[in-house]
Amino acid sequence: MAKNFSGIFLIGIICAFQISSQATAQTSAKIKLTEGRPTLIIDGEAHPPFAYMSYLGEEKYYNEVADAGIHLYNIPAYLADRGINSTSGIGPFRKPIWIAENQYDFSSVIEDFDKIVTSDPYAKVIVRLYLDPPLWWERLHPEASAQLPDGSTYRQCFSSEIWKAQTGKVIEDFLEWIQESPYATILAGIHVASGFTEEWFYHPKQYHDQNPVRRDAFRQWLRNKYKKVTVFQKTWNDTAVTFETAQLANIDEAEKRKEWRDPKTEQHYIDTFRFHTEVMTDNIAYFCKIVKEKSKGKLLTGAFYGYHYFVTDPRRGHGALAKLLDCPDLDYLSSPNAYNRVLGEDWPAMAAINSVRLHGKLWLTENDTRTSITTLLRDRSHGIAPPGQYEDGVWLGPEDMETSKSFLWKNTARMLAFGYGGWWFDMWGGWFSDPELLSVLKNTQRLHSDYLPKNIERMTSEVLVVVDEELSFWDASYGSLTENILSNRYPLAKTGTSYDLFLRSDLGAISMKKYKVVWLMGLLHLNAAEEAQIAAWQNQGITVVKTDANGTEIYSNDNKPVFLDGKLKWSAADLRELWRKSEVHIYNDTSDVFYIGNNWLGIHTIKGGERTLRFPFKAQIIDPLKNKVLADSTNTLKLKLHPKSTTLLRIHP
Repeated sequence: MAKNFSGIFLIGIICAFQISSQATAQTSAKIKLTEGRPTLIIDGEAHPPFAYMSYLGEEKYYNEVADAGIHLYNIPAYLADRGINSTSGIGPFRKPIWIAENQYDFSSVIEDFDKIVTSDPYAKVIVRLYLDPPLWWERLHPEASAQLPDGSTYRQCFSSEIWKAQTGKVIEDFLEWIQESPYATILAGIHVASGFTEEWFYHPKQYHDQNPVRRDAFRQWLRNKYKKVTVFQKTWNDTAVTFETAQLANIDEAEKRKEWRDPKTEQHYIDTFRFHTEVMTDNIAYFCKIVKEKSKGKLLTGAFYGYHYFVTDPRRGHGALAKLLDCPDLDYLSSPNAYNRVLGEDWPAMAAINSVRLHGKLWLTENDTRTSITTLLRDRSHGIAPPGQYEDGVWLGPEDMETSKSFLWKNTARMLAFGYGGWWFDMWGGWFSDPELLSVLKNTQRLHSDYLPKNIERMTSEVLVVVDEELSFWDASYGSLTENILSNRYPLAKTGTSYDLFLRSDLGAISMKKYKVVWLMGLLHLNAAEEAQIAAWQNQGITVVKTDANGTEIYSNDNKPVFLDGKLKWSAADLRELWRKSEVHIYNDTSDVFYIGNNWLGIHTIKGGERTLRFPFKAQIIDPLKNKVLADSTNTLKLKLHPKSTTLLRIHP
């Protein structure tokens, strides 16, 4: 059947030519390793890795961010006529693209492109393409949909090859249309999105999915993993089970036990979660490959994934980041900042970003930062906000402009010091529409471009934190025990020095020469190689801290290990003292949020006051906003911090 674009394809071309006279040569974007660090390259030139996005997309705000020097935009596009949050009942933000078999309506995409091109002649765009299927498709293909216990269906079955193939065909058709339009000159990439809130989470109803294709895919996964049925039976401690009879564990059980799973009797749960998460990463890789092949490698590909450092319920599906990082067709990964949006706390990325960088991928964080002028969805849209939803709690910003600026500067300080990018997510529009807030966005662009890396190896972290993205698989409470351990993410940022965060699976690839402390945070069961590694680190003079289900064990030099029974959660002061005993350099003695790296230093404080910063080297210290040298060659700096503020300094060792 011939494709039917309902005439919209032609309308799009005419409209775009009225706005821009550019030729239709396709933009080329890629991630390039520069001095071992992922760098965004667009049309042959390095580009600041900062973008702007709004679900509602208004020219007024596009004009403002273009004036602030941001020229990279994300726009949302949806295959279906349904909202992204199946719990809240939020409505769709755009008209659906996929309106019937081989029929498409691209009018909402055209409208978004035209708004941006009108506002910014230098614009480049990444389309966030939401792949959940339309209701008509679900009704037409129950065999490819999630099948619930009551006999109903729900959206897609993520294990369905039919869903993957047909959705992949839609992506190909979408790219064919856009590559033949003038929008090809500004399209820089496709952010593949699906599932709950676009983030490759399973929708809660999909925990119940009883589609036989899911069961069959699990059995094939088991065959691939174990090869021999005898090995499989031994691991599951079940001599009766076979590859033909194995069942997925019930991961939607009513009773939740506040205890860790027993590997002798509950390996079927662990394998269920491993399969469950790898289904998601296989889908991401599949769709990214289609984008790369259809664009001949010219478009960026990215996705939300890897939230193991914050999302502690394994049913969500985020426990296979290590596998996804080996995907050659994926360029970047993303998450929002951790949702602890208060003064005086770090808002880390939700993944082990050092592992992301190690594998040559760019990390782009989603700065959906609420401000004192944050708007409510009910006031900015019609028919999208469910009654009583998106009106309180995390959806409200701080009361004053000073705190708002401090939050944005904290976003900037973290991105610069940790060496990653992100986008300013103006969800409903107007959250940053103030000269003081727009100044932060503008200066972030300028600082990234004006200050090049210099002697950054002098500022590397001496603390290595290693986490296991499968920790939550063992948690029979579905998250609370895991959070007890991972909540150390907050004091870690307040010890007065920096830390690197890697996945357990990357231990063999990490250069250890700079570290003085290794914290194995939440590694419940060590293998023989890891036990041997602890001994080797001790011999090198590295302090090893191992936190598991029972407490924390500390190995230092040749001394006998010290076990702290029940010690799972640490304060910033306790960690700082441990670091100091291990000869880690402490720059700041107070429990402010503190970042240092890549020539940048950031301090976020609640109460302010006098601070004395101490450096392990002589350094030139610059106030980058005033372009003023505060000290030309010093290892000590005294500062006076304002309450509720974030201070950013440039450090040249």
